[in-house]
Amino acid sequence: MTTRQVEHEITVEAPAAAVYRLLAEVENWPRIFPPTIYVDHVERGEGEERIRIWATANGEAKNWTSRRTLDAEALRITFRQEVSTPPVAAMGGTWIIEPLSGASSRIRLQHDYRAIDDDPDGLKWIDEAVDRNSRSELAALKTNVELAHACEDITFSFEDTVQIDGSAKDVYDFVNEAGLWVERLPHVASVRFSEDTPGLQTLEMDTRAKDGSTHTTKSYRVTFPHHRIAYKQVTLPALMTLHTGYWTFAENEAGVAASSQHTVVLNTANIARILGADATVDDARAYVQNALSTNSRATLGYAKDHAENRG
Repeated sequence: MTTRQVEHEITVEAPAAAVYRLLAEVENWPRIFPPTIYVDHVERGEGEERIRIWATANGEAKNWTSRRTLDAEALRITFRQEVSTPPVAAMGGTWIIEPLSGASSRIRLQHDYRAIDDDPDGLKWIDEAVDRNSRSELAALKTNVELAHACEDITFSFEDTVQIDGSAKDVYDFVNEAGLWVERLPHVASVRFSEDTPGLQTLEMDTRAKDGSTHTTKSYRVTFPHHRIAYKQVTLPALMTLHTGYWTFAENEAGVAASSQHTVVLNTANIARILGADATVDDARAYVQNALSTNSRATLGYAKDHAENRG
């Protein structure tokens, strides 16, 4: 069996402890790592955890479960995929954070991996995926660590909730069946939808704005019947550099509380072009939140009609 061992590194202007914390808190990974769609915890213990990761590799969406060992004192995090996705036979590695000064550090990302049946084409695919993802992960990590404080005013989250007199399953099904949205939602002009792997969806759609213009977005979605659908947009409107979120469906005595949550990072470079020379960050934030909320609330409204008229 051929085991490949590779290492990538980058220097960041941030304290080592801050970098370690960012890596340790996997819930934030979709925000800081371009390939990551969604991460959740399967188990959590003292210094040990199992996490599920959904991410893209060479343009394909994949998912896997990893075990991690966290050592805050040594500033090291080791990881090992439990069941790898073909063509990967085994994959693991280590994050090592080395202080260079009080304000800077070196991040080393080590990987070791094998291809199924030592297939040379498979190994080449993994080589390329690991190299591409490692470089993008480290570059994104550098950017997000260094700009964490500077970006506070352009990063924001919000949530809209609609109470529905129906079942969580019916509301979930409406949001899950995005391939039917062009028939069900007036603000959706066209849809390209696929789910080659159950629970992992690709959704590309053209959406109409209030002014009649349309814009195209592409998202990867991870579904958890019948309570949550998480997503990450990878083709974004001009005013955003990041958009992640999730739909949740929580049953209660009155039926189900259906919510749409969004986390956004504004693209400040495009504010003047889109909103005018005098537009501010606050203007852009209000514009983006209004646009996203309008679509989310419209979708939830139609989901409400669908669920309440069942039976």
